[in-house]
Parts: sequence; structure tokens; C-alpha cells
Amino acid sequence: MKTPLEKILRITTAQKNALKKLGIITIGDLLFFFPVRYSDISQVKLIRDIAKGEVVTLYGKLGKLQLRRGFKSRIPMTEAILTDMVGNALKIIWFHQPYLAKMFHEGQTVKLTGTVSESKYGLALTNPEIEHAPDLPIDSHSSLFSDSQHMRVGYPIYRETRGITSKWFYHAIEKILTPDILNQIEDPLPSYILEKYHLPVLRTALVWIHKPQKESDAISARKRFSFQEIFLIQLKKQQSRHIYEEHYAHDISIDHALLEEFIHYLPFSLTDGQRNAIDTIVHDLDSDKPMSRLLEGDVGSGKTAIAAAITHTIIINRPRKQSYGNLQVAYMAPTEVLATQLFENFIQYFKNSGIQIALMTGSGCRKYPSKVNSSGWTTISAIQVKKWITNGEIPIVIGTHALIQKSIKFKDLALVIIDEQHRFGTKQRMELVHKHGTTPHYLSMTATPIPRTLALTIYGDLDLSVLDSMPPGRKPVITKIVPPTKRNEIYDAIREELKRGRQLYVICPRIVSPDDAQPMTETEWNFLSPQKQMALRMKSVATETKRLQKEIFPEYRIDSIHSKMSKDAKEKTMKKFSEYKTDILVATSVIEVGVNVPNTTMIIIEGAERYGLAQLHQLRGRVIRSEHQAYCWLFTSSSSPTTADRLKAFMKAKNGFELAELDLALRGTGDLAGIKQWGLSDLGMEAIKNLKMVEAARAEAKHIITNDPRLDNSPELSNIIKHEKFQVHFE
Repeated sequence: MKTPLEKILRITTAQKNALKKLGIITIGDLLFFFPVRYSDISQVKLIRDIAKGEVVTLYGKLGKLQLRRGFKSRIPMTEAILTDMVGNALKIIWFHQPYLAKMFHEGQTVKLTGTVSESKYGLALTNPEIEHAPDLPIDSHSSLFSDSQHMRVGYPIYRETRGITSKWFYHAIEKILTPDILNQIEDPLPSYILEKYHLPVLRTALVWIHKPQKESDAISARKRFSFQEIFLIQLKKQQSRHIYEEHYAHDISIDHALLEEFIHYLPFSLTDGQRNAIDTIVHDLDSDKPMSRLLEGDVGSGKTAIAAAITHTIIINRPRKQSYGNLQVAYMAPTEVLATQLFENFIQYFKNSGIQIALMTGSGCRKYPSKVNSSGWTTISAIQVKKWITNGEIPIVIGTHALIQKSIKFKDLALVIIDEQHRFGTKQRMELVHKHGTTPHYLSMTATPIPRTLALTIYGDLDLSVLDSMPPGRKPVITKIVPPTKRNEIYDAIREELKRGRQLYVICPRIVSPDDAQPMTETEWNFLSPQKQMALRMKSVATETKRLQKEIFPEYRIDSIHSKMSKDAKEKTMKKFSEYKTDILVATSVIEVGVNVPNTTMIIIEGAERYGLAQLHQLRGRVIRSEHQAYCWLFTSSSSPTTADRLKAFMKAKNGFELAELDLALRGTGDLAGIKQWGLSDLGMEAIKNLKMVEAARAEAKHIITNDPRLDNSPELSNIIKHEKFQVHFE
């Protein structure tokens, strides 16, 4: 049985499959498949200024309109001459479109959009889009060239897939933008919001975004849908938070004296930023609602110490209606390397306290303190650790995804800490938070720089704290972009630092090169595409380790680490490196998060152009762990101006937050730091450049949820939130 979409458009099976790839199954899906841009009318040219290969929009009058057939092919062709406002003429040819000769007439004013081609008549437009333009002034002094708000826009350009072109979308959507269909759509945005922010109603916005008559229409429609996307995200986040807060069941008593005592015995002094963050979090804990907070802190700013202080504040409390035992804390990290390091840090922070700390990863479990060694840890079975967690004997549990196993049940879980939460899916994070019936406090931490507008959007259910100060004495990392011709100079500089006892990271994009196992002949290499050759030129950990040891630094100890190694092998490698039994560590980005070796003051990033700015910042952060001068060298062979701009921006950025804003500005609506994982459309990405819009959407969503938590009075909004898309049903 055919769907309404198939009946209206008469689509083929191939087109149906192509549309499905784009997520288009219903009429509603097609209506909300918006143009990515419009043919650029701000660049309207006169015919005398066009060149072969350009996509242009031209205005003028049709002349010599005729229908004929090709001399040999007998293909029907419609031909015409377009004369622009200053008298220049251009040949226009349409193949297989004889009906155009009947739809248009001599002397008619039209708008044409197409690609300039070469024909036997000279330059020509072949198969351009054509539109009636009777109301357009066509003199050279027209407002078309001066008044941008009343400027006509070009044709909408849609995202394409094999078998479906932008032109197909234009004509298909024109068929469904009818009153019969538009009148069946309910506007989910309350009328008071539309009036308050001067947004068009949904039906008008749909027409304006697909077929704008002037630029201001397109801008207004995109503003409405940008606001709508952020508003709906915020609405879902605020509703989730309200539900989260309903099951709070812990009474936390803040012992400020014991907190100060714990801080006093830390092996370093806290910065003002760390102090402020702790004060804010303690205030949350003292509330009658569960904490939901995101702590953004630049690389090396000291988030782990804050987590330890808050953990201590929680576990010194007794479970409700008990005079014994401790409340529990679960601390989840994305990698075994980071989880193990956090475990070791917590041992230092809680040593001599008698507090039990467990480490749980997919590779095994540990417990501190050990019965045979009170200052160290011991390996223990997972079954035993789970029993101790269930009966409440272990108050602090640090681990990876292993913590969300169904077999793990906490007795009195009062605080969940998630490190680098963007590396976990929402479902994974919430499994740990919601699995125990009662609601614990929730602290998320990240060193990945996130623009404020983006953080307020994707973490709309969390309060935001920013830790923007660094421990005293830290010097800015000296960062340089190094072309292939300057490599040896850098190697000489590294050698001098190694002589001073410092250490070096070398980061490579891949673990093993494809040609490591089977070298290619010159002939085979020449047959490869330029893209394949470029990919094969990427440095690998395996080949670079051998090359550095044999050719560059034969007198130094070199080791390697990557994600395919076993947990034990990685730990042994990192232990050797941290104990200065290795001088140079060649690695993939496995060392990106959490690895802390203060004596390492240098890092080379091979193929730097292949990393996002946020990831480059994380990698550079591995060498800002001491008071010694640190260096970061970006090795690149790319000559792309775009790459040069990105790396120069990275080189100049003072901190991760500034870098995040630069990344947003440079990448625009592109894949910002992997942002597609958040499900934001291009319109949503446009919205997050506008702090006022994000804050307004957040405020309106909070207001609605405060007064109607289940959205009983807004069934259309409730339906959208439930299905995460418009559910449009047509008669």
C-alpha cells in the first residue's frame, strides 16, 4: 500500500530508498527537510561578468523563445536569449523540457539559476532553473543590488543523495506546500512565545524557508526553526531534570571543618578557581534537591582534586536512619588508563584515612588499602568487590563502563561523578544515575573545551561551572607549526631538552601503516589515488618508533603505547615512562585524556591537520603538568590555507575556552569537535552561535516545565518530546 508521500509525488522504488537514507519517509519528514542554503543572490552578476563553470543567478528578459529538435539526436530543446538590465545577451538551452516554450513568453522578466557552460554559441546556461519575476525591477540601479532586506533570494539548495537531487526536492516540496497540507499541522510553539520573540507561525515559516520571496523571509524562518530546535532540546532536558529530582532521598550534612582539614592535607594548595568550584558544589549538596552540575575545567586545572574533596564531603555522612557505615560515591571514567590513574590519585588523597577505595574495569579489580600492605592496593576478584559494594563496605568505587553492569548494586549511592561525560552515551550515563531507585547527586566533569552556548544546549539539564584558572607557576606551552623542511631543527631542540632530563611524547594518527606488512613497489604506489597516497603517508606508531630509535634518537630509550594493547601492557608501559625508565613515548591519541607525567615537557603531534582543535588541545595538555617550560610541535605536510588558519588559531589560543569559540567560528555549522553526535541540525548549530537565543529558549522551557512538568496542557509538545521529531499525520 502506498504512503501519502508516494501517492502525491509518484516516487519510484529507487527514489523511495534514496529518501529513506536521508530519513524521509512521510510528508512531514519532507516538509521539515530544510534547505542548507540558497543560491547566492548577493552575488548577482551581469552577463558580461560570468565565467565558465560558475553557478550564477541572472535576471533579465526572455527573447527568441523557440522549440526545436537536435539535428542528429532529435532531442527536444527549448531555446531562448536572456537580455540583462544593461543589454548583454546570453544563450539559454533546456534539453527535454519542451513545455517551457508554452509556460513562458517573449519579453517576460525571469530569474535563472544554473551553471555557465561552453556551447557552439559561446557561453550559455544549460538546463537552468527558471522562475517568473514580473515584479522585479531590472535597471542597473535597482534595489535588488542595494536593499538586502527586500532582496529576492535564489533557489533553495538541499542536501542530496544518489538518485535525489536538490532540483528534485525543490519541485517535490512545491507540490506539498499546499493549504490542504499546511492547514493540518499544529504549531507546537505557544503563541505568546511567537509574539514575544517576533517569530512567524509554523505554516508561514515552512513556506518562507522553502520558497522565500525575499531574504528577510528566509532569515525570519530560519530564526524560528533555530529557536524551535534549541527550545525543544531544552524542554526535554528540563523535563528530565524535573523527573530526576522527584526521587531524591539523601540528607547530606556538610561538615565544613572536616572539609577544610581534608583540603589542608592535599599535596598542593588549591587555586581560587578550585575553591570557588568546591563552594558552589557544596551549596548544591546542602539543598533539598539533588545536584546536577557540569564542571568545565581546562586541561590541568585540577578537577580531580575537586572531585576528591566533594567525595570526602559525601562519604563522611551516614546512610539515612543509620549510625554506622558511609554513603557511597561512584566515579566513572571513559578509559582504563584514566580510571587507573584516578584510582592512584585518590589513594594519595585518602592515604592513612582508612577509607576503602575500589577500582573496577573490564580487565580486573583492585582494592585499597591492602590487608598485607596498608599503603598499597591489592588485586581482588570482581565477585568479592561487588559483594562489598552491595553491603556498603566500600564507599568509593572508581571504574569504567564496568560500573553500569546489572550485577553491580550500590547500597547507598549518594554521588555519581562522570569524567569526560561526552565520551559516554546519554543512556550509559543515566544507567549509573538511575539504576538504584533513589536519586544521587550528579557531577559531570570535562576538560574538553565546549562553547558556552553549546554547553547550555546539550547539557541543558545541568548547572554550569567553569574552572578557568591554572595552578600557580604553570608557563604557557610554546606551540609551533613545523613543515617537513624544519623537522631536523626541532629534533635538535628536543635532544637538548632530553639531555636536561625531560621526556617526550610523539603522537601518530594510526597504529600500523598498511604497507608495514607488505611494502609497495614504486609502480604500485604511482597507481594509487592522491587521497590514498596521503592516507598512507600518515605516520604510524609502529614505523615511527622504529625510525626514531634507529635514525633520530638511537641514544635514548623509546617505547610505544596504543589502544590495541592489553590493559596490563599499557600499564607497564606507562609505569616505565612515569618512573623515567623511558625517554620517548610514541603513542596514538590514547594518551589524550588524563595521562599525567609531570616530567614530560615536550610533545610532537604528527599529521596535526587530521585532529580537531579540541583534541589537539587535549593532547597539548599532557605537557603542562609542571613548572618547567613545555613545548608542542605540530608536524604537518598540508599546504591547505584552511588547515594553516586552524593550526595558527590553535597556536595563538590562550586556553581551551577561547579555542572552543574559535573552533565554532572556524567550522561554522560543520562537525564541531564531533558535535554531530549531539544530533544538532545545521539550524541548531546556527542557533548556538547566539547566546541570547539559547538563554531565551532555556528560560522559556524552564517556565513551561515548572508550571506543567508532564506537559499535560501541551499535547503537541509532549508528542514531539516523546518521539524526538514532529509526528505529522495527514488525511
